[in-house]
Order: sequence, then structure tokens, then C-alpha cells
Amino acid sequence: MDRPLVSIVTICWNRKEDIRESLKNIRKIDYGNLEVIVVDNNSTDGTVEMIKKEYPEVKLIQMYNNIGIEAYNIGFKNASGEYIVILDDDSFPAPDAIGKMVERFQENEKLGLVAFDVRNFYNYDEVKKIAQDALTDQNEKTNVAESDQYLMAFNGAGAGVRRKLLEEVGYYPEEFFLYWNEQDTAFRILNKGYQINFFSDIISYHKYSPKNRKSWRAPYYYTRNAFWLIWKNYPLDMVIRLTIELIYNCFYSSLEQKTFIYIKAMFSAFKNISKLKGKRSPVSRDLAKNLRIPFNVSFSFYR
Repeated sequence: MDRPLVSIVTICWNRKEDIRESLKNIRKIDYGNLEVIVVDNNSTDGTVEMIKKEYPEVKLIQMYNNIGIEAYNIGFKNASGEYIVILDDDSFPAPDAIGKMVERFQENEKLGLVAFDVRNFYNYDEVKKIAQDALTDQNEKTNVAESDQYLMAFNGAGAGVRRKLLEEVGYYPEEFFLYWNEQDTAFRILNKGYQINFFSDIISYHKYSPKNRKSWRAPYYYTRNAFWLIWKNYPLDMVIRLTIELIYNCFYSSLEQKTFIYIKAMFSAFKNISKLKGKRSPVSRDLAKNLRIPFNVSFSFYR
């Protein structure tokens, strides 16, 4: 197998210990041609100083304020690899994940994005054993999940993408700031005729919080960006139907959960619709129907 350069891109903001642990595990990757890019969103907790001191091999890019997921785009544009691996600041690939990912890309020229099996870091020992057991019969299984009935997006805590394809579709939607960016990008990758496939033997570990941390940020951005995701990508008749459904859910969930955050997010979506100017590009009807987006997740934070 050829060993093309692979760029690992992650962003961070005031999570020094998480990014430290992720970089420690990235060093364990069994692939000899890597560059690691970290874009820091103006951390104030010593993250930058720690990376410079402990991980001098990392290409560190410092922002002067928190620009959200736009920081990923800064990293993507500075990546030199043929393939880009996308991670969160609290996730990292299994040691053999990058090599397997490259093999899958080289086997299938229409494979645009490899969705890793993102597993809970807090079950690391159990998951590690499962992964080791899977190695014994990897030649007998394809480990790819396929279906003619639905299409997949991906989890940004572990995914690999062709760099030139990511450039072609325009990177992450900067106007979103947080959340739904993977789904928006998936629409554009699939609409170009490329595949997004999930492989159960290509693993990354992610620190899913053991507690349900309630914060206004998640329900706000999930809800606002759900409107924008629909308005940007769906055919007009589906836009009307789904918008009405979202408006209903905003009011119903606000009453049910005794919060104003969903309505606030809805008004923000309409008020700031100008941020989508020139960005609407409806996908095919089949794609809009088959890429199933769980919009109900936007309204589950205060239950």
C-alpha cells in the first residue's frame, strides 16, 4: 500500500487536558506519513502553551477569538495531505485506523468520506478488546454498512475525507458556528456523486459526557441551524413542509420543557437569514428523502 500524506485536523477551545490526551494518543497511530494540525479558538487555559511545549511536531494555528467551526476550515485550508482526518479535541483514532482508512480510499475512487465507528472513550478497555477480536477475522468481512434505503452523514469526532473533494464542496458552513455542519457537508459530498460509508473496523474514541450537561448553546445552535440546513439544501416543497414542522416543534417543546430557547433560536434563524445569501443549493429529491436527518434531536435537551 502507498503511504500518502494524511492530515489530522482538530480544533480546541479551553479544553487543555482533553486535547493533551488526544495528542498523546495520536502519537500512537501506526501510520508513518502524518501531519497534525490544531486550530486553537483563543483558549485562555494554557492550551496553546501546553501544545507548544509538549507537542512541538503539531502545526498549531492560533485564532484571536472563538470562531466556532470556521476554525476547522482554517485547518482544512492549511492541510497538505491527500486525505484529511477530522477529529474533535476530545477524540482520537485507534492506532490502526488511518492505515485502514487509506486502504478503503484506494480501493474505491467514488468513496468520498470514511465515517469512523466513533465509540465511547469511557468504555475504552471493553472497546479495545472488541477491536482486537475483530482483527482475527478482518479478511472475512468487509466491515462496511450499506443500505439502498438510506444515506449517511458522519460524526465529526472521527471521519476521513479526500482533501480535494472537501475543497470542491466548500468546507464546513461557517455561518452555523456549531452543530449540523457535518450534515450540511454530507449533502454536498453526496450530491457530487460520491459515497459516504461507515466502517465498523475503523475506530475512533470520543469522550461522550457521562452526564447530560445542560447548556443553552446546544439547543440554540441545533435548533437555529436545523432551519438553515433545510433552507439551504432541500427542494422548495420540502422546505415549506419541514419549516412548518420545525416551527410547531419550537412552540410545543418550549411549552413542554418550560424554556424559551427554542423560540429564541427560531427567531434568530429568520432574523439572520441573510447569512445564507448565495448559499442555497437544493440537492436532488431522492437525496433529500434518503439522507435522514434526526431533527428531533434539537428538541431533546430539557426533557
